[in-house]
Amino acid sequence: MTKGVTFLVTVALLALASSLTSAYDPSPLQDFCVAINNSNSAGQTNALAFSSLSSQNPGIITIANAVFGSNPPINPDVLSKAFQLDQNVVNYLQKQF
Repeated sequence: MTKGVTFLVTVALLALASSLTSAYDPSPLQDFCVAINNSNSAGQTNALAFSSLSSQNPGIITIANAVFGSNPPINPDVLSKAFQLDQNVVNYLQKQF
C-alpha cells in the first residue's frame, strides 16, 4: 500500500511541476508584437513609431515629457518635421514642459 501512495504522490508532484514550468514565461520579450510587411499595408507613406519600455509604471508612458521637455532641448525644426507641426506649435509645447 505504501508503494502505491508513494507512486501517486510522485506522479502528482511531477504533474504539478510540469504544469508550473509550462505556464512560466521564459522570456517576457516574446510577448511583443512584430510588424509584418504584407500586401495589405495601408498607404504609401513612411510610418513613424515610438517604442518605449517602462518598468517603473507599466501602462503609462509619457512621450511628450521626453520629447518636448528634454534638456538640452531638441531642435524645433526636427520636431516640426517629425510631428508635421508648425514651428510655433513646437515652440509652445516646449515651453509647456
